[in-house]
Amino acid sequence: MARVPVAALNHMLNRTPNRTRPLPALELAARPRPWLRALGLTAVVLVGAWLGLLIVGNVRAPVGPMDTTMALRPSVTGGTKINISPLGALSLDSHVAPVRLDVNVDQLDPERSQALVDHPERISGLQDEVARDVEHGTLDLAVRSCVAVVSGATALGLAVYRRPRRALAAGGLALALLAASGASAYATWNPKSVLEPRFSGLLSSAPSVVGNARSIVTEFDVYQHELARLVTNVTKLYDVTSTLPAYRPDPSTIRVLHVSDIHLNPASWKIIGSLVDQYKVDVVVDSGDTMDHGTAAENGFLDPIRDLGVPYVWVRGNHDSRTTQRYLERMKNVHVLDEGRAQTVAGLRFAGTGDPQFTPDRSVAPGGDAAEQLAGDRLASALRDQRTAGTPVDVAVAHEPSAARETDGTVPLVLCGHLHHEGTELLPYGTRLRMEGSTGGSGLRAVERKYPAPIEASILYFDRDSRRLQAWDAIQLGGLGLTTAEVSRHLADENRPGGAGGTGASHSPSPTPPATSP
Repeated sequence: MARVPVAALNHMLNRTPNRTRPLPALELAARPRPWLRALGLTAVVLVGAWLGLLIVGNVRAPVGPMDTTMALRPSVTGGTKINISPLGALSLDSHVAPVRLDVNVDQLDPERSQALVDHPERISGLQDEVARDVEHGTLDLAVRSCVAVVSGATALGLAVYRRPRRALAAGGLALALLAASGASAYATWNPKSVLEPRFSGLLSSAPSVVGNARSIVTEFDVYQHELARLVTNVTKLYDVTSTLPAYRPDPSTIRVLHVSDIHLNPASWKIIGSLVDQYKVDVVVDSGDTMDHGTAAENGFLDPIRDLGVPYVWVRGNHDSRTTQRYLERMKNVHVLDEGRAQTVAGLRFAGTGDPQFTPDRSVAPGGDAAEQLAGDRLASALRDQRTAGTPVDVAVAHEPSAARETDGTVPLVLCGHLHHEGTELLPYGTRLRMEGSTGGSGLRAVERKYPAPIEASILYFDRDSRRLQAWDAIQLGGLGLTTAEVSRHLADENRPGGAGGTGASHSPSPTPPATSP
């Protein structure tokens, strides 16, 4: 038998293929198309930049007496949008670019506003101040926006691609896109756009309102004096008309002037002063919403109360802040009612509560009718405690009618306002609810409607011995720009000829014919 050499055998074995070893599998990796990759990167850049602007791209900047928030937002047409909550917004065709400048007016700064009130000479330089503030705010916004778009696009690119180089590329593209948008805005900047704004919301009537406001400012002093002169002579109507019921107040009668919802109308103080003098009013009762926003800058509006010469009873409305209330509490002739506390003023015992809601503060969710009814329940409880203690209240005061109705059965008379129209209601358990209209003719809102709201107030006559309501005169004056008056006298049920005494709804006799100022 032939022997095979070991070396030859090893050579043969090495040349023999190893059939047990599997062949490597061929993998076909489909490479993405270039345009899909570019589209994906573009989507990452746009979405990331938008998220960055949305999350960290806002800048809070003072502009004159206002606190504002500026931001850039993606847009097809560009431009500038100024949001003035809750009145609406105005839009300016300021530039053409894929970004829009949003400016939100958050609030008036009390200190800066008060400085303008105290130093009116500063108003002449307000335009330059606002221009400087807007310039500084825009520069800050540009820097913040650059950081925002780069950060947003880079972060989203890192989350999607998980490659730092791709993420940095996304951030760089976002910065380039923002720079191109800024260049487009600069090239198409239109400074005349402020002369042709577009209004929305309540501001949609602003063009006509501005025209009316200019004439109102020009003639406002004449209007105030004419209306005050009309009010001074209004009681002469009683001497020439036979439509008024037969009630003659005597010198001992307590006369109460009920006003409400003045809403910062400066003409109201001349009217109130004239009514106080002509009717020989003993006390004024204000059922709230004397202010509009309740800021400290508005407090000076209340100073004429000191000159009325009679006590002033006041409760807080939903447009009156605690700041307003503290300012009035420091006035010597003002009696602020709150939390059911009672005070005797001009021979009558009053108790009242402030409105539990302050609606100009948009950061606090309103409590609605439930909050009002709870405040009314607490007032009713305080009224029952006063009656148990032997010091019953003659007149309760609240701002909201739903709060006032909760006092039914605990007091003879409750006064309120809020709805900007007058009315009287005899509640099921015998309490008379007297609701006053707007003594300010709805204040600045007078120019929002086609026809101005009337100015309304009432003179309430109380018997000094029984301290019960005998009659009231409802006075309605023409709204802003009008000089008409209407007076109607109403008798309490027990004082009507042949009345049943305290039951039934109140009677509204025919009013006197309207009178025009001579």
